[in-house]
Amino acid sequence: MPWANFSFQLTLPRVIAFIVAGFGPIFAAEAALAQALQSTLTGGLPALISSDVGNGSTSYSLSLQILALMTALTVLPSLVLGMTSFTRIIIVLSILRQAMGTQQTPPNQVLIAIALFLTFFIMSPTLNSVYESAAEPYLNGKVSAESALETASNKMKVFMVQNTRKSDLGMFMDMAAQEQVEAPKDVPLTVLLPAFITSELKTAFQIGFLLFLPFLVIDMVVASVLMSLGMMMLSPMLVALPFKLLLFVLVDGWSMTVGSLVTTYVV
Repeated sequence: MPWANFSFQLTLPRVIAFIVAGFGPIFAAEAALAQALQSTLTGGLPALISSDVGNGSTSYSLSLQILALMTALTVLPSLVLGMTSFTRIIIVLSILRQAMGTQQTPPNQVLIAIALFLTFFIMSPTLNSVYESAAEPYLNGKVSAESALETASNKMKVFMVQNTRKSDLGMFMDMAAQEQVEAPKDVPLTVLLPAFITSELKTAFQIGFLLFLPFLVIDMVVASVLMSLGMMMLSPMLVALPFKLLLFVLVDGWSMTVGSLVTTYVV
């Protein structure tokens, strides 16, 4: 499997580095925020922005970097939903729970936890690549923030392009009047993000449909048997539930579902 050679350690520096470098387009607003603050600060305050005219680089103080990071954290949930495998996984798990008829079992918190851990597992090759090529050089002072953000953004684009249907990507490219591109990094995020989300929704509902079929057959068989026995007052869903659970356990349903979801991604 392609994940065998990767190990993503969820240490605090890696998590912070991934938040800073993994979603480049959002953190690009840091420069604009710094310029706005610079124009409003009085001369008596300590300098928050320093510019090196010789090489054309600009460095920001730790205060501005923390401010930009805290601002970006507000949109981090949307980024997790829109740029990773989380959307497909949580939709499939929700449809599976509804097909089994177990109401709120597993509860929403458990489903979200499963989806998050599977997302980290699926995204681990991409996250490792982002950390090694963008976050680590930036933390060591080898590259600028702009260069690290661009590199991290390109890594995320590669993952999203590989897992986006060509028809969906082509549709949004045509609607945006964008020319054909030669590499994934050349695809604008304004086109790639809606195409990726649309592709994820389509794939999730297709998988959910296939999962729903065997449980629907059990419901129909149980309803027919109860009708033939004249037990019209007995709920078919209540009688079918233990048979659904038995079938799901016998075929090792969780392993099959999780394994199938993981193998649907290209990394």
